[in-house]
Amino acid sequence: MKIVIVAGGDVEYASAAGFLRDYGADHVVAVDGGLERAERLGLTPDCVVGDLDTVSRPVLDRYRKMGIPFETHKPEKDYTDTELALIHSLSLPDVSEIVILGGLGRRFDHALANVQILLHALRKGIPCSIVDACNRISLLDGPADLERSRIWGRYISLIPFTEQVTGVTLTGFKYPLEEAVLVQGESLGISNELVLERGRISFREGILIYIESRD
Repeated sequence: MKIVIVAGGDVEYASAAGFLRDYGADHVVAVDGGLERAERLGLTPDCVVGDLDTVSRPVLDRYRKMGIPFETHKPEKDYTDTELALIHSLSLPDVSEIVILGGLGRRFDHALANVQILLHALRKGIPCSIVDACNRISLLDGPADLERSRIWGRYISLIPFTEQVTGVTLTGFKYPLEEAVLVQGESLGISNELVLERGRISFREGILIYIESRD
């Protein structure tokens, strides 16, 4: 089952609508104010998660009348609404992939936290990414094979999620690496590009933040 989580961050609607047409989600989870973004995208959520402090009352009432399940939390809580939505999604049966829309935006604290919470899915072995008009962000704990025709944009960046990532080898890239060590606090892995149709990222130990981006 492919799940889309619609969070409350910035959404570029034309890009998101195009992504959704190609993606073919089986299940939609709206996160608090993300309910308004889901409505504008023409999505009917299968569930709404959050403390409901940023969604407008008319929209909230409209969806409550539709009988959609609500997982409501108190505003005074230990986890963000998006993290709670991801935990909820990972508890569902037969999940094959999760994509978060509206996971980035003006609140950098929330954007950074949303990258961190991708670890929940990585630990369960379920592909999970944050997608917006310019970026696709995920975590890697093992090798990845890439096709230039299928990546999100021109640039590929690798940032250590763990303190260091060892044995990093890149093939098919403009700036190849062999047995390199990527360390937190350095920018060695930023803005690489595939020069061959196929490329490969491999490493021995650690976790990478993997970002495909375009200007």
